[in-house]
Amino acid sequence: MPKKPKKSGGTPATVALTTAGTAFTVHAYDHDPASPSYGEEAAVALGVCPDRVFKTLVADVDGELTVAVVPVAGQLDLKALAAAVGAKRATMADPVAAERTTGYVRGGISPLGQRKRLRTVLDASASGHPTICVSAGRRGLEVELAPADLAALTGAVLAPIGRA
Repeated sequence: MPKKPKKSGGTPATVALTTAGTAFTVHAYDHDPASPSYGEEAAVALGVCPDRVFKTLVADVDGELTVAVVPVAGQLDLKALAAAVGAKRATMADPVAAERTTGYVRGGISPLGQRKRLRTVLDASASGHPTICVSAGRRGLEVELAPADLAALTGAVLAPIGRA
């Protein structure tokens, strides 16, 4: 059986951004495996306000995996997430299911370039920034892009799903 050629040019997230012709900047940093919070670690390492660094969380919303993108400085409001997509209940997804479905490892899940495109909700606070940072698909790598571009590429709904 012939081998498939290896893909090069970055992570699935950066490949998706490049393919779409979206302006973005990649920021790499040395990830510390002992860090208790991947997102806060990224904010400190990059010298970016935690309100502009967003974490990608996967939730089970009425039986359907859904991506929530919220600032690392806060938490995901599961009731608000469910309401944002017209559902009744949301819980955090099983980490193994999140990794298998997205194709990324925990702490490196990107809202972009996922193995299976999931319904996505971006916290409304993102629109208050010219650019935000999200995972580029692996620990220690972030992409900075306009929130409108992230929403367009993921088909995200903007809603107030984060809380301090």
